[in-house]
Amino acid sequence: MTMTRGWRAALAACVLTLGGGTAALAQEFTFKLHHLLPAQAPAQTKMLEPWARAVEANSGGRVKIEIYPAMTLGGRPPELINQVRDGVVDIVWTVNGYTPGLFPRTEVFELPTVYTNDPVAANLALYDLYQDGTISGDYAGVEPMFLHVHAGQALHMRDKLVRSPADLAGTTLRTPTRTGAWVIEALGSSPASMPVPELPPALQKGVVDGALIPWEIIPPLKIQDQTQYQIEGANEWRFGTTTFQVSMNKARWEGLPDDIKKAFRDASGPEWWAEVGRIWRANDDGGIGVAVKAGNEHIQLTEAETQAFADALVPVVDRWVADVTSKGIDGAALVEAARAAVAKHADGS
Repeated sequence: MTMTRGWRAALAACVLTLGGGTAALAQEFTFKLHHLLPAQAPAQTKMLEPWARAVEANSGGRVKIEIYPAMTLGGRPPELINQVRDGVVDIVWTVNGYTPGLFPRTEVFELPTVYTNDPVAANLALYDLYQDGTISGDYAGVEPMFLHVHAGQALHMRDKLVRSPADLAGTTLRTPTRTGAWVIEALGSSPASMPVPELPPALQKGVVDGALIPWEIIPPLKIQDQTQYQIEGANEWRFGTTTFQVSMNKARWEGLPDDIKKAFRDASGPEWWAEVGRIWRANDDGGIGVAVKAGNEHIQLTEAETQAFADALVPVVDRWVADVTSKGIDGAALVEAARAAVAKHADGS
């Protein structure tokens, strides 16, 4: 009996040891993903969480991605890119335009007339131009998992109805990017640059009269409570867009074994970039529904009114081309390449 008990005890200890080893192996690679929005924002629930779970599944349980929303690891949103470059965190989701001039080539996709209303086509165009090296030079120190745009900058106004550029005279509008600031200036308004989490108090206090943001952000920041009008052009035409990235620290990436890299790559292929476009379009539709239900007015401009805004924004593209060309980048060629790539994917494929 003593020997039997001893054998059983030894076997149990062996099982526990093996079980512990399996558990340890199951989370062999743990990554911290840091971003700026609340945990309930669709950007996390509909995009970041499904992507993270896909990577984990592809790895056979060896990868664990921990998501830290709302800057819970410290700092302000514009610091995210340096946090990942410096290895303070492993992965970030961030707005390229929070660090103006750092991603000049990718910026082309933010321009009005390059981006109009199709996030799927824009994301696939981003994929093409990243893969062929056209814009990859922007990403020193990081390894992008995927890039994307949102559904486009729409106009949210506290209490002023806007149907023409002239209606914006004397106003101040929030924007996250320098291209957005140029759009606002071209429309005769004054830009105020700030990360989106700072927008609600700025609207409440009258620091800004409105903002260029997509519909998607309305519910998590309760923008419907601080505005009366949500305005877009005909056929969902928008005032340009914003580019984003989900990127890993370059050294961390290069230290991973090939099968773990494959787990990330398989979750981040062109099909996913296209799906992210569809996610943001659906989120946008949900966001405007919240505003209308709250009693806000959703303004869809006529074709003629939309054209008046489009005509006013032509100089923004010229300004951008001149700016990046002065820094040794062929801006005109980039605009042509981006437009051609967007047109190529206009059918969503």
